[in-house]
Amino acid sequence: MSRENKTKTGINGDLVFARKHNRTNAEIEGRERKKQKKRKGLKSGSRHSEGSTASERLAAQMRDPRLGSKKKIPLVVETSKKANKQARRLDAEQELKQLENDAQLNVLLDRLDNGEKLGAGLQKYVDEKLDRIEILMNQLGLLTDEQEDEEEVEEAQAPVKPTLRKSASDDELLAQFEKLDLDEYKG
Repeated sequence: MSRENKTKTGINGDLVFARKHNRTNAEIEGRERKKQKKRKGLKSGSRHSEGSTASERLAAQMRDPRLGSKKKIPLVVETSKKANKQARRLDAEQELKQLENDAQLNVLLDRLDNGEKLGAGLQKYVDEKLDRIEILMNQLGLLTDEQEDEEEVEEAQAPVKPTLRKSASDDELLAQFEKLDLDEYKG
C-alpha cells in the first residue's frame, strides 16, 4: 500500500492530502539491496546448526578407518604344516596319473605318432607336459637307467662333425688326412 503524506499547509489551514507516491521497479530493487546490506553475517542460531556439520566432516575425515570394521580377526594363528615326504610323493603320484590320463595330451601324442605336424602352441603344450612327466618320474624313481642309457646312445649315434684344429706342421696334417675314414661321410 502506498504511503500518503498529510500536510497542514493548505488554504485556510485545511488539511490537504498529498498525492500518492507510486514507486518504480528501480526504487523497489534498491530498497531490497539496502535490506540485504543490513543483514550481513549469519542467520540467527547458525552458531549451533552449521558448526556441527563442519565439525562432523572433520571428525569423519580424521576417524580411524579400522574403527567399526566387521572383518573377523582370527584369535589363534595357525601355522601351515609342511608336507612330509609321503604326502609329497602322493601328490606327485596323483599329478603323474592326471598327466597320463590327460585326454588332450593323448590325442596330440597320437597325432605326432601319425606324422602330423602340430602348431607352435600345441607343440609347446606337449613339450611342457612331457617335461613335467619326466620330472615327476625322476622324483618318484620310475625312470629307469635303461631309458637314460637309450638317450645317451641316441646322442652318440648322431653324426659328429670333425673339428678343425690348427696343426703345427704339414706332416701332422698329412698324417691326419691319411687316418681319415671317408666311409663315414657317404650316404
